[in-house]
Amino acid sequence: MTSRSWPPCYLVSVLVALVGVDATATDMGMGAPPVITYFSVDRLEGQLRDGNDALVWEAEGWVGRDLNKLWFKTKGEDVEDEGLEQAELQLLFSRAVLPFWDLQLGLRHDLRPNPSKSYGVVAMEGMAPYRIDVEAAAFISEDGDASARLELEYDLRLTQRWILQPRAELDFAFSQVSELDIGRGPTKLETGLRLRYQVLPEFAPYLGLNYETALGDTRGLLSDAGESRSDWGLVVGVTAWF
Repeated sequence: MTSRSWPPCYLVSVLVALVGVDATATDMGMGAPPVITYFSVDRLEGQLRDGNDALVWEAEGWVGRDLNKLWFKTKGEDVEDEGLEQAELQLLFSRAVLPFWDLQLGLRHDLRPNPSKSYGVVAMEGMAPYRIDVEAAAFISEDGDASARLELEYDLRLTQRWILQPRAELDFAFSQVSELDIGRGPTKLETGLRLRYQVLPEFAPYLGLNYETALGDTRGLLSDAGESRSDWGLVVGVTAWF
């Protein structure tokens, strides 16, 4: 027998079909809840760095019902005079498994850095005690390399309109990927502090600081390649949702 690979369009149609099914006794008795759509630009910002300013984005959206959703996520970075340095897309099926927590399964594709790669994704996303937003994801690439990412955010409301948001992201690799200058172990830590002004509930400009540094073996690989290992940046951006 010959193996068969499912085309991406088929996988997408399966995910969409899953989103349409919220199989609960309540739904069977009262009819399915309405399909809802949501899209947010969590970060659209310029980072003013020492000699390599960058445009950074992070956005996500979903369509679905209370239990099942189809998620789209994207994040990336375009560096001045260097072009697109990072660009990531994810398509995920999400299922509510606990109050305030979703289990997500799907695909991730990195357009940059070169060479581009595709990954399988297993993630948990939700709200921890004290209203800390948590996103923990594990990835396995088409080459069998495993990695993980943990993102934390917290909104500290100073007034009705002023909100201070600390955030942190930690990346971890379980194997070395030499062509991407990624070593085994913790690879990158990014932290930031952003102060935003809520002009409208759906729109807020912000100012802040961002710090990013390579860790462990990855730091050594970048040093050998003559690349930057850490960066401070002044941040100017907006966040919005629809």
